[in-house]
Amino acid sequence: MKTKAEKVAGSFRDPSGFLFKKNDILYRQVNEAYRENYDYLMNSGLYERLTESGCLVKHEEVNLSLALSPSAYKVIRPEPVAFISYPYEWCFSQFRDAALLTLKIQKTALEFGMSLKDASAYNIQFHYGHQVLIDTLSFEREIECVPWVAYRQYCQHFLGPLLLMAYRDIRMNQLLKLFIDGIPLDLTSRLLPAYTRFLPAISLHIHIHTMSQKRYADKAVRKDKKRIGRNALLGIITSLENATRKIRYRLEKSEWGEYYEDTNYSRAAFEHKKRIIAEFIEKARPELVWDLGANLGIFSRIAGDLGIRTISFDIDPQAVEKNYRKCVSDKERNILPLLLDLTNPSPSIGWENKERMSFLDRGPVSMIFALALIHHLAISNNLPFARIAESFQKLCRSLAIEFVPKKDSQVQRLLATREDIFDQYTQSNFEKEFGRYFLIHEQVAIQDSNRILYLMQSRT
Repeated sequence: MKTKAEKVAGSFRDPSGFLFKKNDILYRQVNEAYRENYDYLMNSGLYERLTESGCLVKHEEVNLSLALSPSAYKVIRPEPVAFISYPYEWCFSQFRDAALLTLKIQKTALEFGMSLKDASAYNIQFHYGHQVLIDTLSFEREIECVPWVAYRQYCQHFLGPLLLMAYRDIRMNQLLKLFIDGIPLDLTSRLLPAYTRFLPAISLHIHIHTMSQKRYADKAVRKDKKRIGRNALLGIITSLENATRKIRYRLEKSEWGEYYEDTNYSRAAFEHKKRIIAEFIEKARPELVWDLGANLGIFSRIAGDLGIRTISFDIDPQAVEKNYRKCVSDKERNILPLLLDLTNPSPSIGWENKERMSFLDRGPVSMIFALALIHHLAISNNLPFARIAESFQKLCRSLAIEFVPKKDSQVQRLLATREDIFDQYTQSNFEKEFGRYFLIHEQVAIQDSNRILYLMQSRT
C-alpha cells in the first residue's frame, strides 16, 4: 500500500532543500536555489573525495517525479543511517571526534573551492562505526576573502560544549537540550574558569569572540569590511583544529563505570548469562537492538558480533566514554554507545517540539535488552512493574529482561539507604504485570545466581 509523502519535521530551515519520507524511504529534495552549488559539489570531485573517505553519506539521484514541490532541481536518496543521535547523547570523545570531522571536511572543501555554510553538530551521525556528515546541502561555493560563515556556529555547537565538559563537568553537554543552536558564547565564557582567559586559543575563540559579539551586536557592519585572506582563513580553521584536538578528558572512577569490577556474578554465572543472551538473540532474530543500561557494552557486543546493529545506552558518562573508546580501538562497526537516562529520556525539542525527536519517537525497535536494570527502575526510582512493562511494550517487539530478586546483594545495597516499601517487588508480581503486555516465551535461571533471564514478545 502506497503512503503519502511526508516532510521530515526537523528539515525546513534550509532554502536549499529538505528531507521527506515516502513508503518508509528517506529522500532529500534539492531545490533550484541550490542548483549551482549542487552541480559544483558533484562535478568538482569533492563529493567523491568525501564519500570515498567515509566523511559524507553517499546518495543516489532518483526520479524527479518524486519531488514534493515545483521548486525541485533534483531528488536524491541518501544511504540510510540506522539510528539518529544527538549531541546531548554523546560522550566526550564522540563529541570531539564529531568536531574534528567537521573541521576536516571544511579543510577538504576549501581544496575544491567550496566551504561549509553551517557547522551544526546535528549534521554529524554515526554510520557503520564511524561518523559522517549527513547533510549533502551543507556546501556552497567559496567566496574569496569572505570569513567562514559557520565560525560562530562551530564555537557554539562544538568548541564551547567541549571546553565546558573538560573544564567544568562532563555533563555540561546536557545544556544543548536547552539551546538548540549551541550553547551561547557569552554563557560559555561565564561558565569557564577565569584562568582560561589566559590560554590563547580559548581566549581567542571564546572570550574575545564573545566580547566582539557584544561590541557589534547592535551595529551595522559593512560587508566590504568583512575581508579575510585565504591563508588567514586556513589559519583560523587550523587554530580551531589544534584547540579542539588539545581538549582532553581524563576518565574518573564512577559508580557504574566500575560495575563489572564490583558485582556478585561468579565467572561461571557471567559466562552462562552471555550464552543465554546469545540464544535469545538467535530465537528473536532482531534487526536492531537497544541495550538499556548497557554499562560497558559487554552484552551489546554479543549482538554486535552477530552483525546486528546495537545501540548501547547508559546513564553514566564514564561508562559510555569507556564503551566508545573500545569501539574505536577495536574498530567495531555495529555498536553505538549513547547517553540515556531512561527515567528522563531525551525529549522532543525545537520548533513545535518536532525538530529533534524524543527517545520514544525513535522506536520501536526489534529487540530490547534490559539486563540488571529492573531493580534500579523499580527500587531506585519507585516505578511500578506495570508502568515499566507498558513502556517497554511501546519500544520493542522482543524483550530480553533480567529479574533480580530482593535477596540479591545489589538489591540489598539499594535498600540499605531507604525504607523497604516495595512489597510488590516479587518474581510472581513481575511475571503477572509483564504478562499483561508480553508473552513470556522462556525463562532461564542463571547458574550460581538468584537471577532469572526472560525472553518475551510484545502482545501487540
